[in-house]
Amino acid sequence: ICARSHAYLQGKAFVTPDDVQAVAFDALRHRLVLSFEAEAAGVTTDDVIERLLSRVATV
Repeated sequence: ICARSHAYLQGKAFVTPDDVQAVAFDALRHRLVLSFEAEAAGVTTDDVIERLLSRVATV
């Protein structure tokens, strides 16, 4: 829904991967719970989201 709203506010009638990436951090950051090992290694939720987005193709 966030990506859809972002696309609409940009004047588009459809969602693109760029819309998803634009809202990904705000939409996902609070939904991820890191393991103790990840926290001890200094991994942040933003690191996880960045890694996820790097594997998603953009148009």
